[in-house]
Amino acid sequence: MSAAASATPAAASRADLPERHPAAAYTLELPRHPRPIVIVGAGGIVKDAHLPAYRKAGYPVWGIVNRTLARAEALAAEFGVPNVFGSIEEAVAAAPADAVYDIALMPEQYAATLEALPDGAPVLIQKPLGHSLEQAEALAEICRRKQLVAAVNTQLRFAPYVAEARRLIAEGAIGEVHDMEVRVSVDTPWHLFPHVFGMERLELTMHSVHYLDLVRSFFGDPDGVSAVTRRHPAKPEIATTRSTIILRYRDRDLRAVVSTNHDHDYGPAYEESFIKWEGTEGAIRAQLGLLLDYPRGREDRLEIARAGVRGWSAVPFEGSWFPDAFIGSMGALQRFVEGSVDALPTSVDDILGTMAVVEAAYESDAREGVPLRVGAVR
Repeated sequence: MSAAASATPAAASRADLPERHPAAAYTLELPRHPRPIVIVGAGGIVKDAHLPAYRKAGYPVWGIVNRTLARAEALAAEFGVPNVFGSIEEAVAAAPADAVYDIALMPEQYAATLEALPDGAPVLIQKPLGHSLEQAEALAEICRRKQLVAAVNTQLRFAPYVAEARRLIAEGAIGEVHDMEVRVSVDTPWHLFPHVFGMERLELTMHSVHYLDLVRSFFGDPDGVSAVTRRHPAKPEIATTRSTIILRYRDRDLRAVVSTNHDHDYGPAYEESFIKWEGTEGAIRAQLGLLLDYPRGREDRLEIARAGVRGWSAVPFEGSWFPDAFIGSMGALQRFVEGSVDALPTSVDDILGTMAVVEAAYESDAREGVPLRVGAVR
């Protein structure tokens, strides 16, 4: 009898789970022939993540576009970028025909920028894909009409510790995953992000979108979403900053939960920032050091525990979320364009699924759960 024929039904079902078959783009290999990049935007994320990542990977940055020309010129001088433009139209007119456009703006600026790109161009759009599912669908329609090869920079998928955890899970190192938890309890310095003040939506769309997208990248689209998201009573100028979201997978004994609290301002002793996967044969835990004392950050860690073996063992990896994950997200797009991988896991069409989860979470919060049947408990 063959090994395949003798495999138990449970083992066969585990082999068919989506997390056992990750897309080739998650391997973090570099494109064979990196294309010139035009970055649209010159904010903090470009300075702290995009440009350091591309320099580290050897990706050629051809130009920077920003309405405030002096800001773009300062970044260009710091990172050796040869061309600076004050408008996307000027950049498109001068850019190489094979340029990849990297949009690092706020969502309300995406539509006009996408419209200005050459038809068929590759483009990486900063997350989130709009402030709502409706906006995301409108942006996706622009991309389809212009036949853009469009991806979204949901870069946590490519963080080095996530990439290594994904590899281990795909190999079956912890058996069948039945629990994934993301927990963030930190003191987020909102003053570093003045654009968020006055936003109607904040935590789910601007932050937890990373984690919801990450869960989807392992297990696919959930069948339902339950969520609560709340403001801090002493910070009325900021929208919701604390959330709990449960992604429900009807046909699996899987708990997938995201819990965030950005208002834990009681010192570092009990701050938390981790992703944990538990399986039938072990567990993996990644510490996201970036969010502990952001933006300086603390140590990243990746550890594994094996069933029947006491304690946790360190798993080696190189790099961190910032800037290394940005190498992966740009690399996935460029590898797809050059044909060295056959799927683009962060395509706009895929990320519509993430935005649908975000929208469902807001809708769940608005419904305020299932009312108690008071008469039945008195």
